[in-house]
Amino acid sequence: MKGPNFVNNGITFKGCGSYLPTQVLSNEKISQIVDTSDEWIKTRTGIESRRIAEVDENVSEMGFKAAVSAMAMADWNSESVDLIILATSTPSDLFGSAPMIQSKLRAKNALAFDLTAACSGFLFALITASQYLSSGKYKRALVIGSDQLSSYVDWKDRGSCILFGDGAGALAIEASNDQNNLFGFNLRTDGARGSFLNLYNKKLDGNIVDQIKFRKGEFSNISMNGQEVYKFAVREVPIIISELLKETNFDSEDIDWLILHQANQRILDAVGDRLKINKRKILTNLNKYGNTSAATIPLVLDEFIRNHKIKKNDIILTSGFGAGLSWGAALLKWG
Repeated sequence: MKGPNFVNNGITFKGCGSYLPTQVLSNEKISQIVDTSDEWIKTRTGIESRRIAEVDENVSEMGFKAAVSAMAMADWNSESVDLIILATSTPSDLFGSAPMIQSKLRAKNALAFDLTAACSGFLFALITASQYLSSGKYKRALVIGSDQLSSYVDWKDRGSCILFGDGAGALAIEASNDQNNLFGFNLRTDGARGSFLNLYNKKLDGNIVDQIKFRKGEFSNISMNGQEVYKFAVREVPIIISELLKETNFDSEDIDWLILHQANQRILDAVGDRLKINKRKILTNLNKYGNTSAATIPLVLDEFIRNHKIKKNDIILTSGFGAGLSWGAALLKWG
């Protein structure tokens, strides 16, 4: 008895989508709660404002809206979707938020699960989905990055509250037996440096009965060593990108666009300088939305594809990096 005939398919990109909450938190408003100013924040981060989810919004709702938009561009119906991967570190349900999105989409034939890798999450999810598709087992996948970091920010901590916002982005990708628009990727993790950026479980103990104690499941606020995260990003990201370019026989001049995780404008500038990539090729919307974790890369993609700056067959180099510590790079062609 023979097993399934799996083949090595290529990957094509069929659609993108995004969702951003309507509440805008400007630098001026933040200066009302901590000792800072619009100029101080812009100079150090490049951020001018960020979006904050409403009380009745959550990660699965935002991810659902981004997915609907991506499916519309791809001209897919819900029942044709085989796989949904949600990259998030702030799930609506710790047991999994992707199945909620599957239900809302009525994508009854789709396998759906969450993937947690913080700010590297979307890139990790994209590569994971591509491996499912390349096997020949699945044909169509939705890759979603959705995070609601405002729920875990200490709004009295000037060092972190200025950075983060909420939002969601999605890509619709499809297996192809005659082309492959994902040229290559590299992914890394270094847990030894993981203490630089965390969202820990609180150390709150409870007592069940007699002397049997337990840890309550509540989370603290985001904690970050900004200086160490900066040093990590500006060192490791150019290295992994350079390795990927060498492996795929590309050089920086072949690249149409560089899309980095939107963490800090200083990081984007430093990485671009080290790679000798012209600043006009570095796409960013950090100033409007801040750091939305797993959503940053698809938010940039969606914005610049829809305004026709990114065109069919453009070569895109992208890199995610963040907590874990984790980082990675992928080289792809849009379309």
